Amino acid sequence: MADEQHSFAWMDLLWLAFLGGLAVLEPIREPHKQLVLLGIGVFQIFETRIFKSIKPSRRGPYSVLIKILLATLLVAHTGDIESSYYLIYYLPVVSAAMYFGVWGTLLWTALASAAYCSFLISALKDFQLAEGGANELAIRNLFFFPVAIVVNRFVTENRRQALRHQKLAETLAETNRRLEQAQADARRSERLAALGQLSAGLAHEIRNPLAVIKGSAETLTRKLEPSNALAVELAAYISGEVNKLNALVSRFLDFARPLDLDLRPEELPALIEEALKSVRDRFPEARVEVEREYAADLPQAPVDAAFCEQVFTNLAQNAYEAMAGEGKLRIKVAAANANGRRGVEIDFEDTGPGITEGLGEQIFNPFFTTKKDGVGLGLSIVSKIVDEHRGSIRVASEPGQGACFRVFLPVE
Repeated sequence: MADEQHSFAWMDLLWLAFLGGLAVLEPIREPHKQLVLLGIGVFQIFETRIFKSIKPSRRGPYSVLIKILLATLLVAHTGDIESSYYLIYYLPVVSAAMYFGVWGTLLWTALASAAYCSFLISALKDFQLAEGGANELAIRNLFFFPVAIVVNRFVTENRRQALRHQKLAETLAETNRRLEQAQADARRSERLAALGQLSAGLAHEIRNPLAVIKGSAETLTRKLEPSNALAVELAAYISGEVNKLNALVSRFLDFARPLDLDLRPEELPALIEEALKSVRDRFPEARVEVEREYAADLPQAPVDAAFCEQVFTNLAQNAYEAMAGEGKLRIKVAAANANGRRGVEIDFEDTGPGITEGLGEQIFNPFFTTKKDGVGLGLSIVSKIVDEHRGSIRVASEPGQGACFRVFLPVE
C-alpha cells in the first residue's frame, strides 16, 4: 500500500509539473487560462475520490464529459480554433480509450473532435476557411482517432492479461484447496486403514475370552438354585454385559473388514426412504418434520444398496439424536459435478445444535464421539463406505445453527 501511495504521489507531481509548464507559456496574463489549468489539475489528481460515491458504470461518461468541457474552456481562452492548446483534447480522448470499448472510444473521440470543431462556427463569421487551413484542421482531428485506438487496444490487452492472471490465480487457489482436501482425505484413509487393522486384531483377541465368559455365565445360571436370587441376578448381569461387548466387537469387525461391494444402478431416493422408515421405527415418539427435495430425472448411481442404505440410516439417525427428537430434517437430492465427475449429491440438514467449531474433520475419525454412550464408529464406517464408492462426504456447520452432511456419489 505504501508503494502505491508513493507511486500516486509521483504521478501527481508530474501532473503539476506539466500544468505548471503550460501556465508559464503564453498567454501568461490570461487568468481564465490559469484557472482552467488549475481545474484540470485538481480534477485529474482527485478524480478517483470525486467519483468514489458514483456508480462505476457512470464514472466513465462523467469523467470524459468533464474533461471535454475543461479542454473546450482552455482552448476558448487561448485562441479558439487557432489555439496551440488544442492538444489538450487528447486528455478526454485517452480517458475514453481507458474507460470504454472500441465503439465507445470512437464515439467519445468524435464528441471531443466535434467540441474542437465547434470553434469553427464563430471563426467563419469573420474569416474564410482556406484550403490549407481546412487541411490542417482535418489533420488535427483525424489524429485523435488513431491515438484513441492505440491506447484502447493497449488498455484492452492489459485488461485481458489481468483477467487471465486473475483466472489463473483462482484456478491455482482452487487446485491448492483440492490438493489440501485430497491430502486430508489421504491422511484420514491412512488412519482408517491403520486403526482398522488394529481393531481387527483386538476384536479377534477379545471375542474368544468373551465367548468363554458368556458360556461360563450361562452354565452358572443353569447350575444355581432358584433360591439364590442374588447369584442368578449377577450371572444375568455378566451375560448381558458380555452381549454388549460382543456387539461392540462386531462393530469393530464391521469397521475393519474390507467391503465387498455389489454395485448396481439404484434409485437413491428409494434407498433414502427405506432408511427414513427404519429411523422412524426406532424413534416412534420423535416429532421430526422431514422435508424432502428430490430433483427430477436423477441419474441412477452404481452403489451397493445395503451399504448405501446404512449410510443414509446413520446420517438420519444422527440428525434425530442431534435434534433430541424434535426439529426439521431437510433432505435434498440433486445431480451435481465434483472434480470433473458427474454424480448425485445428497444433503442431510438438521436444525440441531450444530458441531463445535474445529471438530468438522475429527468427527469422521474412528473412536471420536461427543455422545455419552457413543463408540465413535458410526461416521467412520459411513466415511469408509462412501470412500469405497469413490465418493466423498463433507460436513458444514455453525454452532447453534444445525449441521449439513453432504454425500457425493459418482454415477460413472
